[in-house]
Amino acid sequence: MAHFPQRLTGYLARQYAVSFLTVLGGFLFIIFLADTVELLRRSATKDDVSLGLVFEMAILKLPVLGQKAFPFAALFAAMAVFWRLSRHHELVVIRAAGISVWQFLAGPLIVAMAFGVLQATGVSPLASATLARFERIEAIHMHKRTDPLFISEAGLWLRQATANGAAVIRADRVSRTNDTVELRRVIVFEFSGPDRFARRIEADRARLISGAWALEKVWFFTPEQPARYQPFYRMPTDLTRSRIEDSFASPETISFWRLPDFIRTLEAAGFAATGHRLHYQVMLATPLLMAAMVLIAATVTLRHARRGGATVVIVGGVAGGFLIYLFSDIIHAIGLSDRAPVVLAAWTPAVMAALLGLSLLLHLEDG
Repeated sequence: MAHFPQRLTGYLARQYAVSFLTVLGGFLFIIFLADTVELLRRSATKDDVSLGLVFEMAILKLPVLGQKAFPFAALFAAMAVFWRLSRHHELVVIRAAGISVWQFLAGPLIVAMAFGVLQATGVSPLASATLARFERIEAIHMHKRTDPLFISEAGLWLRQATANGAAVIRADRVSRTNDTVELRRVIVFEFSGPDRFARRIEADRARLISGAWALEKVWFFTPEQPARYQPFYRMPTDLTRSRIEDSFASPETISFWRLPDFIRTLEAAGFAATGHRLHYQVMLATPLLMAAMVLIAATVTLRHARRGGATVVIVGGVAGGFLIYLFSDIIHAIGLSDRAPVVLAAWTPAVMAALLGLSLLLHLEDG
């Protein structure tokens, strides 16, 4: 009898893992079909976009879209497991053995949190790589841009940290090879301190080399000093080609493991990294959100399943998942607008959902 709780935990953990993977697979199939139809609609007027390319783009985008299904898969998988326990009278046997709701929830909670960790540390880096590939294909075939570094009518603008402050770089044109980036008709505004203008540098071109910009045909314009010409100038930089490309990309295209260093680099260069910091904190909160979904599933399933209320279970689960998703979007939008601290905005949905599930279970169950 002493080993019964451990065996029960393992049994329910396996049941929940199989149920989660099954539900997630169903969600991924639906997402893949819907995204494929949307890509077919968008590519209907593109003669050079084949059906095979559409399927490739849908597959590349699937990991990042599939991450949004993880909390819902956690919710519905837990509902399915708990419903089956009640319908097959296994829950009656468990309760008769003196096992409380908190003990038999341990297995699903551990598995849900493990899948949350896997999403953040494994699926997220994969999704960032495939999304970056998807965006390159989309830029070339859908928007007819030969380079993902899109230049607006105002040109390319970059900002980097310097030894004395910061520098803002503007270029009319940019070209990219396999190992470097080259800018044409470059203007550099250097600042000492946060906002004190130091000098302006103009150059015909600037080529990104290891740790520096190699400027050619350079003019220096310093306040209260005559203009000075120099055929070549090496301007130190901590930018790389990948960091320049990343600065134009969404946070989802940055690997979870690279985000902390990238955020530090971005903020050191003077860029706003609110979206990236929010995305990183949301990834850290994912295991807690997954566990909260299991708790909420238990509150809407266990009691009503014993009474045969299938409709109540389904409606309650769908409504709960939708409300959490809507609440998360609202709180994250507040965080992105800097009206709330990023950490608070990222963790609030998961913490609130967990507290809601715990309080409802404490109220409904006798422990």
